[in-house]
Amino acid sequence: MDLKDIQNLIKFVAKSGASEVKLETEDVKITIKTGSDDKQETTTYVQQIPVTAPVAQAAAPVAPTVANEAPAAPVTTAEDSKYITIKSPIIGTLYRKPAPDKPVFVEVGQTIKEGDVLCVIEAMKLFNEIESEVSGKIVKVLVDDSSPVEFDQPLFLVDPS
Repeated sequence: MDLKDIQNLIKFVAKSGASEVKLETEDVKITIKTGSDDKQETTTYVQQIPVTAPVAQAAAPVAPTVANEAPAAPVTTAEDSKYITIKSPIIGTLYRKPAPDKPVFVEVGQTIKEGDVLCVIEAMKLFNEIESEVSGKIVKVLVDDSSPVEFDQPLFLVDPS
């Protein structure tokens, strides 16, 4: 089982609403647990099971190494270097709308000023408004609505000119 299969399995479990899924193959044992109240938390355990066949042992160490590596960060192009990146100040779930039936806070191409609310991040059942610290024009939204974000993760690209 490769990293892409594990990532697809995690996404499937998160969308399905299941609270726990266990998968065992000959050489890999995976347990995925999601919080029943809190959908943004997904815990994945990948355990390598020792195999007696010498050929399988040679191939087995590759899976844990790949599974433990973080996904590669997107390469910043020279074009993106002229933009200001607005990053997440906290860990949580990002929402681009104040409520499901309301429009998004900001759209690509919209001009913003300091203090404008760009999104909200839910952390521990509290909704924190994320305000812009710069004025400019939204060039790109880097995170989907209702997706988990990490501390210092890029959220928006802003053209300050």
